Amino acid sequence: MKWLTLISFVFLLSSVRSRNLQRIARDADHKSPIAHRFNDLNEETFKAVAMITFAQYLQRCSYDGLSKLVKDVVDMAHKCVANEDAPDCAKPLPTVFLDEICQVDKLRDSYGDMADCCGKADPERNQCFLSFKVHHPDFIQPYQRPAADVICNEYKDQRVQLLGHFVYSVARRNPFLHAPAILGLAAEYENALKSCCPESDVGACLDAKAAVIKERAKHIGVKQKHGCRILEKYGERVFQASKLARMSQKYPRAPFPELVKMVHDVKDVYKECCEGDMVECVDDWSEVVTSLCSKQDVFSSKIKPCCELPAVERTKCIMESEFDDKPDNLPSLVEKYVENKDVCQSYEPNHDAFLSEFVYEYSRRHPEFSTELIMRITKGYETLLDKCCKSDNPAECYGNAQVELNKHVKETEDVVKTNCELFNTHGEAEFLKGILVRYAKKMPQVSAETLLEIGKKMTAVGSKCCSLPEQKRMSCSEHYLSMVIEDMCKRQESTPINDQVTQCCNELYSYRRPCFTAMGVDAKYVPPPFDPMMFNFEASMCTAPPAEREAGQLKLLVNLIKRKPQMTEEQLTTITGGFNSMMDKCCKQSDIDTCFGEEGAALIVQSRATLGIGA
Repeated sequence: MKWLTLISFVFLLSSVRSRNLQRIARDADHKSPIAHRFNDLNEETFKAVAMITFAQYLQRCSYDGLSKLVKDVVDMAHKCVANEDAPDCAKPLPTVFLDEICQVDKLRDSYGDMADCCGKADPERNQCFLSFKVHHPDFIQPYQRPAADVICNEYKDQRVQLLGHFVYSVARRNPFLHAPAILGLAAEYENALKSCCPESDVGACLDAKAAVIKERAKHIGVKQKHGCRILEKYGERVFQASKLARMSQKYPRAPFPELVKMVHDVKDVYKECCEGDMVECVDDWSEVVTSLCSKQDVFSSKIKPCCELPAVERTKCIMESEFDDKPDNLPSLVEKYVENKDVCQSYEPNHDAFLSEFVYEYSRRHPEFSTELIMRITKGYETLLDKCCKSDNPAECYGNAQVELNKHVKETEDVVKTNCELFNTHGEAEFLKGILVRYAKKMPQVSAETLLEIGKKMTAVGSKCCSLPEQKRMSCSEHYLSMVIEDMCKRQESTPINDQVTQCCNELYSYRRPCFTAMGVDAKYVPPPFDPMMFNFEASMCTAPPAEREAGQLKLLVNLIKRKPQMTEEQLTTITGGFNSMMDKCCKQSDIDTCFGEEGAALIVQSRATLGIGA
C-alpha cells in the first residue's frame, strides 16, 4: 500500500516539532482534533497509527479490510484540514475511530456482542470496546516466517508493504501494546532485516532476532498493561507517586518542579494510550521524549546518546539507560522530616504537595529501593503525621518516625535476601517447589495447573532479579512480583479464592506484596475427601519428556498439600522421600506400571498414615 510510505514512519517522530504539553491550552487553539493531530504527525505517520488503532479493536479483520477504514479516516482528516468547521470535524478522535468501526458491514457476524457497544454513548462506548479486546487471540494463527530469500526480496522490492504488514500483525496480536512501542518494534524489525539479509545463514539470523523482538513485545506489553491497570484500579495519585519515585531515582539531579511536570505529562499520555487513543498517544508521547531530550542538562547526562538516535528508537534507549549519579553531599532527611518541630505546619496546608516532595527527596537518596517500598514508607509517614498533627505534642509523636519507617525497609530487604539466597543456593527447580508448597498452603482452592503457572512466573522473577547486583535486586523483584500479584488479583475478581486472598488484593497497591508474603495457611479450608485417583502413578512419569515429567510431579506435590495444608516440613520431607525412592526403583523396571501399582499403593498408605488422614 502506497500510504505506508512512512516507514520512514518508523522514522517518523523526528519530524514532530516540540510543543507546549499543556493539552487544554493547546487544544483550545484547534477547532478540529483530527486536523490538529494529522498536521502534527504528517500523513504517513497518521496512517500507520490509524492502522494500529483499527487492528487492535478489530483483531479478526484482514489487512486489506482495515486499510479501507484507514482511508476513510484519512479522507476525513484531509477534509478537516481544509476546513476545520466542516461537519464532524469537531469530534474527539476516539469518537471518529469508533464511529468508523460501528459502520463496518456485518460487524455482529464477526464480533458478536461487541456490536452492542455501538448503542452506547461515549466514553462508555469506548470502555465497552476495550473490554472485548482479546489479550491472547487464539483465532490468529501463529506467525510463519516466509523463506529467507522470499522475505529479503520482499524487503528489497516492497519494503513499505512488508513493514506495514508487520505493524498490522503485531497490533492485532497485542491489542494493549501502545502504538509508540509498536513503531519501535517495527524499527527493530527493519534493522534485523538490514543486518541479516547480507548474511550467509539468513534464516538463523532472522529467527534469532525475531525471537528477541517477540520477547520484547511480550515484556513491554505486560508492563504497559500493568501501568494501565494501576491507573484504572488505583487512580492517578498512586500512578503518579510510583512514577515520581522512579524518576527521582533515575534523575536525582533534576529539580523537583521539573520532575513533577514530567510525571504529570507521562500520566496524561498514559491515559490516552490505555484508552486506546493511539493517535494522541503517539503524538503526545513524542512530545514528552522531545521535551526530555531538550533538557538533558537538567535531567541526566546518561540520556545524551539516546537523544542522538532516530526519534522512534529513543524511548527504548531512555527506558534502558542507567540511573544518573546522586548529587554529592545530600543532607540527611531526618532533620527536615523528623527533628523539625514545624513539620505539621508544612504538612497540613497541602498534604499531597508535602508528600510529593518527600517522595522526591527520599527516592533520589535511595536508588536501591523499590518504588513499592518507597510508597509504603511514604504511606507510613503520612499515617503517622495524620495521627501526630492532631496530638498535643506533634514533634514528640513523630519523633520516632525513622524507627517505624525502617521496619518497612527491613521487611523488604529480608524477603529479597532470603529468596535470592534460596534461588542462588538451591537452583530454579528447588525454588519453584518451595513456592508451590507455600502458595498451595495459602490458597489451596486454586487448581494445581494455575498454581504451577503462578509458581513459574515467580520463579522467573527470581531468575531475572537474583542474578543482578545486590543494589538492583529489590527494585527488580518487587516490580515484577507486583505484576504477578496484580494478574492473580484480576482473576480473583471474577473467581474469588479465599478471604485472605481477597483481603490482600483489596490492600493498597504497595502493600499487597507484603500481605501475600505474610499470608499463612488458609485455616478455613476444608480439604476434599482423600481420592487415590488424584495420585495415579503411570509409566509416563518415567518416559515422558523431562519438562512434562517435572510438571506432572509438581502437580502431584500440589495435590498432596491440598489434602492437608497444615502438614509440617518434616511430614512433607518424609512423603517426598518415599516418592523419590519409588521413582528411582520403578523407572528402572521393565514393567513400570506393575511396579507403580504395588509401590504406589504402599506410598499412599504410608502418606495417609504420616498425615493422619483416615480411610
